[in-house]
Amino acid sequence: MNQTRAPLTWSLIAIVGFLTLCPVLMLLLGSFSQGLTAFGSFTTAKYVAAYTDPFLWDVTVNTIVFVIGSSVFSTLLALFLAYLNTRTNMPMKGAFAVLAIVPMMIPHLLFSVSWALLLNPSNGLLNMILQGAFGLEEAPLNIYSLWGMILVEGLLNMPIAYLIIAPAMASFDVSLEESSRVSGASVWRTLVRVTLPVLRPAILAAFILAIVRSLASYAVPRVLGTPGRVDVLATYLFEMISTGFAPDYGKAAALGMSVLSASIGLIVLYRYLTAESGKYVTISSRGFKPTMIELKRSKTPLFIIVALLCLLMIVLPVAVLLYTSMIPYSMVPSARAFALMSWQNWIDVLQDPLSLLALKNSLFLAVVGATLGVLLSLFIAYVVVKLRTRAAGLLDSLTFLSFSFPGIVIGIGFMWFFVQTPLYATLTALLLAYIAAYLPYGVRPLSSAFVQVHAHLEESSLVCGASSLTTMRRIIVPLLIPGVVSAWILMATMFIRELTVSVVLSRPGTEVLAVQILSYAEDGLWGKLSALGIIMILISTALVLLAQYTGKYFKSRQGLA
Repeated sequence: MNQTRAPLTWSLIAIVGFLTLCPVLMLLLGSFSQGLTAFGSFTTAKYVAAYTDPFLWDVTVNTIVFVIGSSVFSTLLALFLAYLNTRTNMPMKGAFAVLAIVPMMIPHLLFSVSWALLLNPSNGLLNMILQGAFGLEEAPLNIYSLWGMILVEGLLNMPIAYLIIAPAMASFDVSLEESSRVSGASVWRTLVRVTLPVLRPAILAAFILAIVRSLASYAVPRVLGTPGRVDVLATYLFEMISTGFAPDYGKAAALGMSVLSASIGLIVLYRYLTAESGKYVTISSRGFKPTMIELKRSKTPLFIIVALLCLLMIVLPVAVLLYTSMIPYSMVPSARAFALMSWQNWIDVLQDPLSLLALKNSLFLAVVGATLGVLLSLFIAYVVVKLRTRAAGLLDSLTFLSFSFPGIVIGIGFMWFFVQTPLYATLTALLLAYIAAYLPYGVRPLSSAFVQVHAHLEESSLVCGASSLTTMRRIIVPLLIPGVVSAWILMATMFIRELTVSVVLSRPGTEVLAVQILSYAEDGLWGKLSALGIIMILISTALVLLAQYTGKYFKSRQGLA
């Protein structure tokens, strides 16, 4: 049977290989080329120029501090929250589910902007409150700094780290700790010698994935680092292709190859750690029963800490955007500020031709891109899960490869490709780049759904004379509808908020919401920015709610059947 599906497998390998390897190949060729208009005139001068740039050392140091600092912060915070949620009698544990899911609906760009509105040194709301309360002449806090970038990026990456660590923490057999304590070990020694070593794969996986995400991050460094003149590799690469009279795409490609290689290496390490996690299994019998640790006097202080985290990660970012969208200029919340509130910024945004064009383009890319992405993901997941051949393994590896591509770097690779074709500066170019960058977000949910569909159903259909396409359409797809819907919503929300690829490939006429919001930020139009940002959040939230409703609807239909 697998032999009859070989054409499908190799066709998918060709398509996915084009989407994932084409920009990498073009990036490599571009790094040895004189320029976009002299593609093929090979030279090593771009590598020499890139790696002898005197600014590269400072940029590299900033990048290392930013990436390691934010990754350590997010991992430690996730470890702390996972312990409270899975191992203690913490009240209102539903707050942890909110912490893990809701921040993902807030685009990184808007989260960064909200902190800039709160703590920028000129007119940040919290800084103005502190100055008025304590009579300070200068702002006490400056978010436009390396520590500010680490704080915000760490908060953004914490939910992902939490989702990796929490299941491992919940599956931990606490009898191991009890045995250690009975043997005379202190709480600290038990933590260091027993608990953390067993959880090491999950902790390292969360840490490495946070490094990959921080290395690829562009929104936080652009919004918080650029005003403070703190450049990291992402913003440094973008400046190469966006400033001056002659942008140096070859130099950017040469430096981007190093970033891409580092990201791929880290993803390979991440997959190795997650594959080796079976060596650390501690639950081996039905007698396992997780026990809850009584917090006693520390329950209230810890609950306050979790409540503050909810405030910092969910309530405050959205609240400051909503408040700023209603006032004419930055001012401390007061009776006068509330008296001046109006919908003027919203009206201006909805009457702005560029904003309306960006909204239209983003909705088109979300709907059409997610539909095409899920259709492709459906066939990929089928081949990977059901066929299990070497070619299917190659297809799986090619699909997951794009997860390691930093957006700015892969955007430069696509730039080298599209500029040689009529697709340059079109929505089609953005559509293809989006699907290539976010294909794993469609394949993973569908792969999980396919695992639950037994092969006997498909075989029975084929024995009865149905073709493979008919079997897929009449038997398999109806059973996968909840997974299909989840994959579609996930890809659509990613496309709505996409920035890193868009900022490289977007041109006049192909602006998207994230690029338009970034333009407002650069012009200091905080009111319009906030109004457009709230619109983006509302669209993302509506898609998530639609996914939940659709999932419940089809689950109830299956229950009735």
